[in-house]
Amino acid sequence: MSLLAQILVNGVLLGGLYAVMALGLALVWGVLNIVNLAHGAFIMLGAYASWHLYYHLHIDPFLGLPLTALLMYAIGYGLQRGLLNFVVRAPMFNTLLITFGLEVVLTYLAQLAFSADFRTINPPYAGSNLQWGTVVIPVVRLAAFGTAIVLTVGMWLFLLHTRLGRAIRATAQNLVAARLYGVEPRHLYATTFALGIALAGAAGGLYGTVSQINPYIGATLTAKSFAISIIGGLDNPLGVIVGGLFLGIVESLTALYIGPTFADVASFGILVLVLIVRPSGLLGKTA
Repeated sequence: MSLLAQILVNGVLLGGLYAVMALGLALVWGVLNIVNLAHGAFIMLGAYASWHLYYHLHIDPFLGLPLTALLMYAIGYGLQRGLLNFVVRAPMFNTLLITFGLEVVLTYLAQLAFSADFRTINPPYAGSNLQWGTVVIPVVRLAAFGTAIVLTVGMWLFLLHTRLGRAIRATAQNLVAARLYGVEPRHLYATTFALGIALAGAAGGLYGTVSQINPYIGATLTAKSFAISIIGGLDNPLGVIVGGLFLGIVESLTALYIGPTFADVASFGILVLVLIVRPSGLLGKTA
């Protein structure tokens, strides 16, 4: 039982990180109708930004998250206004092609800049643990989980209770009606995309504290984020939390009882099952 409890705790901690990874993808997909295949590459860039802040400027990786998010926000805003704004209302195949090309470019630029070596962010407390009965909780993973939940709930409150958040939700629901109420779509689209990339950058900073990073992690993280967005539902940020926690627990249990090589098989098997049984996601609105 103690081993099962440990695995469940690890799954929950992993799931919280998964949730904030997927939140930016779900936001961009739900508002701009763009499946951003470069999402994982932006997570990777956020991880490298946090790595540089820590090792070159000696800024704690958690305290440096606002700087990482701000940098990624600026990159996201510029990319949307200068590139993706031309294909916002284009067929989805066009947006898939351009974001896939962007992912390839960012990956190889990262390889040129940082090399293909594995890197980690190891603050002094990286080896510290908390004991809860027989369960060991790594301090860094707990801090990453807590930060991820704060970011996700904060984004949910932002969308519900701020003028900009309501404008984003209105545009996602009915662009014509939003225009009539004075919403300027180009700026709103760029802001929404930038927020998604800022969340991806923050997720990358958290990811770098609990796992190794290299320029090629992006594709896997994009696939995970895509699965969580579908499982949780695109129209509910809290659904992304549920999807992330659910996927983290499923992967941990699969690794324990079947084998770690089957964790990805189980997660994407769950995705297929959700698409068949409840296409709107676990907490998504049914038609």
